[in-house]
Amino acid sequence: MADTNSETTYTLLTEKQAAIKAKCPRCRRGDLFKNKMYSFKQTMYDRCPHCNLKFEREPGYFYVSMFVSYALNVAEMVAVCVAIYVLTGSENPMTYIVVFLMATIILSPFNFRYSRVILLYWLTPGLKFSAEKAKDLPLDAQ
Repeated sequence: MADTNSETTYTLLTEKQAAIKAKCPRCRRGDLFKNKMYSFKQTMYDRCPHCNLKFEREPGYFYVSMFVSYALNVAEMVAVCVAIYVLTGSENPMTYIVVFLMATIILSPFNFRYSRVILLYWLTPGLKFSAEKAKDLPLDAQ
């Protein structure tokens, strides 16, 4: 018979590791998204599968992530345009427009996912990591 008082060991991710892997900001164990980044439809869990945290803090909460996504997109486009100039030296505006649009389309799933991660991890007041919530639940409590 298993000892019910023993602690179950688990690997606790750092804040950056958990954010990169899109894990719950409170327990760092449950996933935020049901699908992979480059699937046809990105679906986010309503609640954390591990600690039951409700991700949408209030109605329309994730509209703010559009502003974060916009900032990510601007930073990516500046980097892409500088890279084009350094690599090709081109002054043709069509080169910049075509590459800019291709990069925007290719990076849109990344921006969607990580704008929500950034919002939950660093722009939501009062949402902090809880070591207590990161622990495994006893078998009788599940």
